[in-house]
Amino acid sequence: MNKILTCLLTTLGLTTACGQAQQNSTYEEDDFQTQSGTTVKIHALVHASMWIEAGDVQIFVDPIMKLGNRKIDYTAMPKADIILVTHDHYDHLDKDAIRLLTKDDTQLIMNQASVKAFGEGQSMANGDKLQLANGISIEAVPAYNISKGHTQFHPKGRDNGYILTIDGLTIYIAGDTEDIGEMANIKDIDIAFLPCNQPYTMTPEKVVKVAKLIRPKVLFPYHYSETDLTSIPAQLNEEGIDVRIRHYE
Repeated sequence: MNKILTCLLTTLGLTTACGQAQQNSTYEEDDFQTQSGTTVKIHALVHASMWIEAGDVQIFVDPIMKLGNRKIDYTAMPKADIILVTHDHYDHLDKDAIRLLTKDDTQLIMNQASVKAFGEGQSMANGDKLQLANGISIEAVPAYNISKGHTQFHPKGRDNGYILTIDGLTIYIAGDTEDIGEMANIKDIDIAFLPCNQPYTMTPEKVVKVAKLIRPKVLFPYHYSETDLTSIPAQLNEEGIDVRIRHYE
């Protein structure tokens, strides 16, 4: 699969840096600015795993240590202030990775099934909102399958997507989901992560449909495994959506 790794400058105060061009970064990195000028760095780790640096706040989403022949070295990264887990499948919930990243005051936020599987953590259900002391807000949103024969993978009401708001910068991390009706309520998104691998999540066509609906300024297709994403950027170019394809296989 051809990987589109071109670094693009975006509008509306969003900037980017290509991690492969940075000698001090092992993983691809995209940089954004919040309303007050705080730099938010998003590192592409693997599949659905990402590391977000919001100033001095360290956030990890669905951290896993290994997938296929790819291994993530969390010992080279700071401990987490916040860990978000969307659901308890093996490619999203990795107990060893979480334990390695956790410090005494780490806020571990999961859906209920993941709290049960891990044995600790704060549970958020679809629709719950949380305001953290560091000024970051989190909203848990639905993530589920709707295609016939696929609903057993991610049943309605169990798993989470998350909307992070960091000093006015909004990041939608969709989790494992298809193009569900609740997405019509997701608005004013700066950065969206939409999954793209059937039968578990969406096809490229559905990703394009959702992107046109929620209209993020920047779109990262993720959780894509071997899916060919090359048709997505051209379909969204006229919509003014900056599509960035990183190593989220």
